Amino acid sequence: MLKPLIMSLFDHLYWVNARLLEAADELPSAAFTAPDPATVRDLRATLVHELDVEWSWRLNLQGRLTEDIADLRPEDFPDVGTIRDRWRLDEAEMRAWLEPMTEDDLAAEVDSGLSGDRRPLWRYLMHIVLHAAQQQSDAATLLTLVGRSPGELGYGEFLHATG
Repeated sequence: MLKPLIMSLFDHLYWVNARLLEAADELPSAAFTAPDPATVRDLRATLVHELDVEWSWRLNLQGRLTEDIADLRPEDFPDVGTIRDRWRLDEAEMRAWLEPMTEDDLAAEVDSGLSGDRRPLWRYLMHIVLHAAQQQSDAATLLTLVGRSPGELGYGEFLHATG
């Protein structure tokens, strides 16, 4: 039962990301990078941070994260389009990795170089999804504050929108 749950949660994660990027499309660049005391990071930095976490944790769990791989930097993403392009690539790679997994694969314990512990893979995948929820909430707040609300982003809305 883990596999359908994990896949559905990642479907929701990517649906929300798309809604956030769509809402951010028409923002002036000043609003894209403007700090706001409502959140820890500006909108661009929030989106890039979430992209970085999804990417680096996937590499980590695949045993491919090495010390020479640097964190993604907001300044390397000058606009929403560059974030969207990188996210599409990362989403495709994440889905290609998750799709063939079995229940046994998800239950198997794996080492994490990022957290320095060993847990069942599904728990680390839940970390990715739940971390995303926090960053997506921050991004939605920042967008709403500049009049570009992405609308309702809950799991129920996702189910209704996607059938």
